[in-house]
Amino acid sequence: MGARVGASSMHDSPQRRRVRAASERLVHLSEIIVVTAAELLVVVSILVATGILYILFINGLGVSWRSPHSIDTLQAGVEQVFAGVLLLMLGLELLKSLTNFFSGFRVQVEILVGVAIIAVARHIMLIDLKHTDWTTLVGAAALVVALAVSFALVRQRAPPVESDRAAGDG
Repeated sequence: MGARVGASSMHDSPQRRRVRAASERLVHLSEIIVVTAAELLVVVSILVATGILYILFINGLGVSWRSPHSIDTLQAGVEQVFAGVLLLMLGLELLKSLTNFFSGFRVQVEILVGVAIIAVARHIMLIDLKHTDWTTLVGAAALVVALAVSFALVRQRAPPVESDRAAGDG
């Protein structure tokens, strides 16, 4: 009787294979649905954020045109615009990550580290240097260095992507 149990566990029955195949199809379909929904959400968010960024920029132009100018107000305004653009880049990189995941159901660490670098750069741009503790600045600097080293290491070990190969050939 013991040999019989061992033999049946070594060979899957046709019914077991059908259940496993159906289960794998269900998991694959759910992955496609979730990733597609996430991609659509990111696309809509990017489009809405782009529209709002332009509205804020145009409104800011109107306000700055009427008020006295100074280098400090110009710098603050430009930093806000750049931070908005970096926010859009975060969305685009996230969309790229989702698209790559969707095509091969694998996470590309290089893209995620790139997203983290953009997020940290955006955060650093918005730091009020006059009122920020030095430990926060040192921590931000350490984070930038760690992410840069991580990106370099990941990039060094990663196989070339198709677009990189095409650029190298041309």
